[in-house]
Amino acid sequence: MPGPRRRGRITALQALYEADAVGHDIEGILGRTKEEGAVPESSLAFATELVNGVTSNLERIDKIVQTHAPSWPVNQLSIIDRNILRIAIYELMWLKKTPPKVAVNEAVEMAKAFGSDNSPRFVNGVLGALMAEISA
Repeated sequence: MPGPRRRGRITALQALYEADAVGHDIEGILGRTKEEGAVPESSLAFATELVNGVTSNLERIDKIVQTHAPSWPVNQLSIIDRNILRIAIYELMWLKKTPPKVAVNEAVEMAKAFGSDNSPRFVNGVLGALMAEISA
């Protein structure tokens, strides 16, 4: 079983995926997740923080993705890759509770678990370029 923060990231990814793929209301998704009780409260609280942060900063996050992956329009990325990047970028740029290397590593691990064969390399490349820009 993953730790509470990893479980929170996975829950956030699932919620963002559902909202992105079929347009369900994000608050409804999180409410249903809470009602089901399958996610520990600490993980759900972290997931909610991530989802709210991503949705509040979505336009700015997507511009960051576009800047660091100019060959790939954000709306043409796989839903999984797009939302893994959104979560990681929110953690890196706004949340700042997570050490940057941990945020990148967690994103790559989610890409390995849920994305395509190319997802880990793509996610790592985009986040690596952002990290280089932040460090400069």
